[in-house]
Amino acid sequence: MLLNIVFNIAIPAVIMGQLSKEDRLGPAWGLVVALLFPLGYGIYDAIERRKANFISILGFAGVLLSGVLGLLKLDGQWFAVKDAAIPALIAVVLVASLKAREPLVKSLLYNDQVMDVDRVGVILKARNSEAALTALLRQCTLIVAISFLVSAALNYWLARYLLKSPGGTAEFNAELAKMHWLSWPVIVVPSMLMMMLAMWRLVSGLKALTGLTTDELFRAEEKKK
Repeated sequence: MLLNIVFNIAIPAVIMGQLSKEDRLGPAWGLVVALLFPLGYGIYDAIERRKANFISILGFAGVLLSGVLGLLKLDGQWFAVKDAAIPALIAVVLVASLKAREPLVKSLLYNDQVMDVDRVGVILKARNSEAALTALLRQCTLIVAISFLVSAALNYWLARYLLKSPGGTAEFNAELAKMHWLSWPVIVVPSMLMMMLAMWRLVSGLKALTGLTTDELFRAEEKKK
């Protein structure tokens, strides 16, 4: 989380706010250099984990699109649409994945890196509660989807509120930097609270279905060791 904040928010915001002036890197190069950090970290993270997911791909697309929009000197309206479209698309994909064999929410919340999925599966099968798990995952998916829709609305509002200067100017890059700083308390915190609500609903539901304690649900990593 700390590395994500540093490379995706802090460093790009400092570069766009302080180094995009005409007597330094300039607006275009300031934006390009700022974009190198989230792109570089995203590539490193994908190589390190050796696994790509849909949300990571959308994140890459968002960073690249920000660079294209900035270099084309488009105004804040386009940034607002872009920033709202990405989380809205994630919400749509989450809901659509409910029809798939493996809903996307499983990779986000209910996976063997977080929970003892094998143990839970055995108990649910013994109790004939597998259908109840499907219903529980559906509820959690809707909560997560709502969190992304809230993020989309806040993204659009923040971009429209802050981005007033003409695109391609140092003033515009400074406003873009300010938007990145404010995105943490204004957008990320509410979205994380919604994600925590989804996780709480999943854990409480699994405890009721399996009879396991919270510690027992999260013992997968301990068993691997």
